[in-house]
Amino acid sequence: MPATKTKNVWSDEERAAMQASVKERKSASRRDPADERAEGEADIRERLAGMPADDRAMGERLHEIVSKAVPELMPKTYYGMPAYAKDGKTIAFYKAKSKFKVRYSTFGFQPDAHLDDGDMWPTEFAVIKLTPAVEARIVDLVKKAAS
Repeated sequence: MPATKTKNVWSDEERAAMQASVKERKSASRRDPADERAEGEADIRERLAGMPADDRAMGERLHEIVSKAVPELMPKTYYGMPAYAKDGKTIAFYKAKSKFKVRYSTFGFQPDAHLDDGDMWPTEFAVIKLTPAVEARIVDLVKKAAS
């Protein structure tokens, strides 16, 4: 029976994100703990620099907010996105709208974030504009997630 061709299961953007994750894991496994913060910061800055201006501006501001709110979180990248970790586990991340060509960026949380609230709670938030109220909400969420 001849082999059949299958359609690509993953989009180009999804494949690129998975490849970025593999690169990040390999790099992290070789990092000296003393260099981890500096390298994570450089990785985030590199990712932000490659974004369109509006995504970059939002990402830079989010990076400031998170770094100030919970300075003990370790900057890193997660599937090629700016992210923050605690005890080696990703807690929060910024997904620019340009990454997957969608209409809004998101700020999301991974399962190790302590956001549990009853039987159901949001884990990713659409962010259209960083107003003072939105920034305050992100600060509250990040502090709770890292607690």
